[in-house]
Amino acid sequence: MRIYNSNEIKNIALLGSKGSGKTTLAEAMIYECGVIKRRGSVDAGNTVSDYFPVEKEYGYSVFSTVFNAEFNNKKLNIIDCPGADDFVGNAYTALGVTDLGLILIDSEYGVEVGTENIFRTTAKLKKPVVFALNQMDGEKADYDNLIEQLHEHFGNKVIPIQYPLESGPGFRSIIDVLIMKKLEWKPEGGAPTISEIPADQMERAQEMNKNLIEAAAENDETLMEKFFDQGILTEDEMREGIRKGLVDRSIYPVVVLSAAKDMGVRRLMEFLGNVCPFVDEMPAPQTVDGIEVKPDADGPLSVFFFKTSVEPHIGEVSYFKVMSGTLKAGADLENISRGGKERLAQIYTVCGQLRNPVEELKAGDIGAAVKLKDVRTGNTLDGKGCEYRFDFIKYPRPKYQRAIKPKNEADAEKLAGILNRMREEDPTWIVEQSKELKQMIVKGQGEFHLRTLKWRIENNEKLPIEFIECKIPYRETITKAARADYRHKKQSGGSGQFGEVHLIVEPYTEGMPEPDTYKFGNQEFKLNVRDKQEIPLEWGGKLVVYNCIVGGAIDARFIPAIVKGLMDRMEQGPLTGSYARDVRVMIYDGKMHPVDSNEISFRLAGRNAFSQAFRNANPKILEPVYDVEVLTPADTMGDVMSDLQGRRAIIMGMSSENGIEKLNAKVPLKEMSSYSTSLSSITGGRSGFTMDFASYELVPSDVQEKLLKEYAATQTED
Repeated sequence: MRIYNSNEIKNIALLGSKGSGKTTLAEAMIYECGVIKRRGSVDAGNTVSDYFPVEKEYGYSVFSTVFNAEFNNKKLNIIDCPGADDFVGNAYTALGVTDLGLILIDSEYGVEVGTENIFRTTAKLKKPVVFALNQMDGEKADYDNLIEQLHEHFGNKVIPIQYPLESGPGFRSIIDVLIMKKLEWKPEGGAPTISEIPADQMERAQEMNKNLIEAAAENDETLMEKFFDQGILTEDEMREGIRKGLVDRSIYPVVVLSAAKDMGVRRLMEFLGNVCPFVDEMPAPQTVDGIEVKPDADGPLSVFFFKTSVEPHIGEVSYFKVMSGTLKAGADLENISRGGKERLAQIYTVCGQLRNPVEELKAGDIGAAVKLKDVRTGNTLDGKGCEYRFDFIKYPRPKYQRAIKPKNEADAEKLAGILNRMREEDPTWIVEQSKELKQMIVKGQGEFHLRTLKWRIENNEKLPIEFIECKIPYRETITKAARADYRHKKQSGGSGQFGEVHLIVEPYTEGMPEPDTYKFGNQEFKLNVRDKQEIPLEWGGKLVVYNCIVGGAIDARFIPAIVKGLMDRMEQGPLTGSYARDVRVMIYDGKMHPVDSNEISFRLAGRNAFSQAFRNANPKILEPVYDVEVLTPADTMGDVMSDLQGRRAIIMGMSSENGIEKLNAKVPLKEMSSYSTSLSSITGGRSGFTMDFASYELVPSDVQEKLLKEYAATQTED
């Protein structure tokens, strides 16, 4: 393979919903380039992509696959991304290092929620988009309806480049209005026969060509002037106008094909090679310090590692993009992200599981290295004198979580190591050891996402594990004022233990007045504040403690011990053992002994007095509530809403967005445990959702009673 410059390289993310045919298209593309002599198929499990054991087991893409294709003296680096929403992190990664999103649409199903989600991601990252209507030979394919859907969802920027003479099983030929030719294929596909446009199609083709010329001219003043003067542009001028429109997202070209039959694939590659922007034509990425870094082969050397995979019989493979400079095999680089030196003894270009060693790669190109010493996903490695660091890939928040544990408790440490290593391959897996819940939690994008993780651990690592439902991080608080006192006394020969604490508790809210007078029964308590501590709690809310001791009933040196006792109970609330929050405590009286009083005595007295007062203050359990946004087709809206209401959801609003229904609700976390699975089942996988923490709210009384009974059953007497 020859060495390509930045103005000869195009980086493309291959995107689309599950089943849209991305893996099949990738196979056809590298076949057309001569990389492989025979096309594999997903059904046969012999594609260059989807070569991991777990992908063969489940029959769908789990990891993104990096390809390169040399076509017409240009290099196309293509990253084929999984279509299932559970593996959406791959699309974020791919779009971070590529310059264009090629979005495949299954012509039988049209624009799906997954298509919408992908498009929104490209918009957020300001990446150009080309739509490819795949499987145009499908039984239910309808080109005119598909174009109507695209306009409805994505506006008038959608501009067809081609149209088929016949949709459905009779799909054999297209009219290309960019080159104004008819392309026709034999049943086996491959190279088309190119001929003039038939007379009965000329009027439609000329109308679409005119629309394309107008869209292209809008992106360049010189082209616009020529179009107004002459009413026409040359093919090269149209290409230039489309390329500029792609860069600023003012045009979304549409092509048609059947990847499975290799019809339209070669023409698609010509379009990508001739029209889509080169690396050096895109806006320059920025470092974490805000420095723009252009893909200059003569600039300082900087390499960004965007993906790590552990591949069969090879081990760890690290994928990178050369951001600046020229990377040569054997280069010694500094890891700016982690520190330390790293030698890239050998570098490769990659085509699925095929790797070819190369001597150098220039700015903008994508490659791989194997078995590096200490490089992680997201690291930047720089040459001498360069201090660039990149961090431009932001991943979606997780939507599904489970507690994970090995079936043999002795393997807990081994499991933690495996999970941390696997997170390098997929950063959307989040692993945390919850001190509060006393569980190891793994979070992902959905049930399939975690099921894949389990399969790999059990089959690749030979470590049996189990998923269990996560405990809910409830909170406890109080709703009225109450008082209590407690005497801790212990005598066992010699010095004993003695401490007595009297205190008042009440709910805390920001800006409330300072404590003054309280009345319980017939007794009134007038407080004089001597000292105040505000303790922000790690888990949210506050504990505010007032020292209102008068007359030296408790020595000031014991107050910190009492506060420790209060914190003991804030960390393990009296009702369910959950964290407590938003409580104000006034320590107003007590007793001490000149010999037996010590810190432990007052810590225990404070803890027990607080527990009693807390229970008398009409305590309530709070549960985390999340803002949930669901995007779903209109025909499933009723079922989705009914399901949410069964989950104690409060519907906050509904709207329609580009033909997709949007529903906003507040839902308790407890009820979201298996929501991704249920939503997929209800809507046939056509819906998606996001969830963000909103607030802690009181649980209903019946739920509180149930929680109290469950907690009581787990406790033993002290």
